[in-house]
Amino acid sequence: MASLSVAIVALNEEERLRACLESVVWAEELVVVDAGSSDKTVAIAREFTDRVLFRAWDGYGAQKNFALGQCHGDWILSLDADERVSDALREEIQATLGGGRPEVGFYLPRRNLFQGRWVRHGGLYPDWQLRLFRQGRGAFVERAVHESVRVNGPTGRLGAALIHESYRSIGDAVARLNRYSDLAAAEAALAGRGGSLVDLLIRPAWRFVSMYLLRVGFLDGWRGLVLAGLHAHYVFLRAAKVRERRWGRGAA
Repeated sequence: MASLSVAIVALNEEERLRACLESVVWAEELVVVDAGSSDKTVAIAREFTDRVLFRAWDGYGAQKNFALGQCHGDWILSLDADERVSDALREEIQATLGGGRPEVGFYLPRRNLFQGRWVRHGGLYPDWQLRLFRQGRGAFVERAVHESVRVNGPTGRLGAALIHESYRSIGDAVARLNRYSDLAAAEAALAGRGGSLVDLLIRPAWRFVSMYLLRVGFLDGWRGLVLAGLHAHYVFLRAAKVRERRWGRGAA
């Protein structure tokens, strides 16, 4: 069977990294790239692999591509520290790599958890992620945030879930979305787009309506309401920060 490398980037992930690594101990190689953690992230990583490397943070896409470049397996599975491979997905990956299929990359359905529960609606499932691909045939598009993999060749889909423990709490979600909106706003401002009144007024409202009503996020109860509100808030922050960057603090 073809060999598999798992590439993980991390920064201060002592609370979640162990579960991630435990879910992929069956892979032939584990590569962890740390960006200078001040907690026990590196110590935990070294319990599972001697392939623990340091690289100063240079953006999500660049960091993940560096990790890919350290892998030696025939196939690469790229994970975030807050993700883990389910038993069913492990079995499906192993069967896929041993089956001689023609695809060079595979999309995995990601199951997002919030406050310990699977969020099934609001457009957050199946949340397809292209994360499994042949060595040398895939790389991350280097964006400031919301980076994704692009492969050279045909792709397929697996059916078992990648588990994503997206936010530790509402406070963690607010902090993360604030940070992501900084990155997204900087990217949009450099491209000369965004920050209009439509972006400020209409798009946040549409995000909430789309997630909570059209994509039936209300079926997830309290969690669906909170997530729709948080994502709408993110859209508003991104637009406001673009406007501030493009026209200055005195923007009207």
